[in-house]
Amino acid sequence: MSSTVLNDPRSAPPRTLPPAERARARRTLLLLALVCVLPVVASYLAFYVWQPDGRTNYGELITPTPLPTAGLQAAADQPPLTAAEFEGRWTLVHAGPAACGEPCLAALHTLRQVRLAQGKEMERVARVWLLTDHAPAAAIPGEDADGLRIARIAADPAWLAALPGAATGAHIYLVDPLGNAMMRFPPAADPKRMVKDLQRLLKYSALGR
Repeated sequence: MSSTVLNDPRSAPPRTLPPAERARARRTLLLLALVCVLPVVASYLAFYVWQPDGRTNYGELITPTPLPTAGLQAAADQPPLTAAEFEGRWTLVHAGPAACGEPCLAALHTLRQVRLAQGKEMERVARVWLLTDHAPAAAIPGEDADGLRIARIAADPAWLAALPGAATGAHIYLVDPLGNAMMRFPPAADPKRMVKDLQRLLKYSALGR
């Protein structure tokens, strides 16, 4: 009496793609990556390279630095902040001490005003306050607190390194929709000039639409 042994498909060796199919698969992956990155690259080029004569940006371009993937410690009764929250939108970030004196309050107000000034595009812009020490977060008055994400980077040197000068509490930063810190505004930044910088970037970038 003979028996038929059925082959277990799990024991079969993995199928090896022919070289032509492997090449097509690689091209497809590269194309997908290009589609994701191209809008941000185009916005950078339009903003910093193809500028008409006499037009200069207000914010200081910093070397695009990916934000760390590690989440940030919760603060002000908010949930922890994940790196994924920076993806898909342009994010205005202020980093500074939790006590939040007058310069800090002015910076947080500027974040809100600059976002609102984008009109119908403002949903493409997020706001974040990062605490650079371990003190309790000060209460933020009025509407400046509405929609503001708050987290703590005091114990995370990688986050501090990604935002040059963050420990001084003097600057506002801009993070692109791929999660790269790419611009830093001067202390006591002029909101009107910030608005213009951000308007140009939103115009030339399709990400977040």
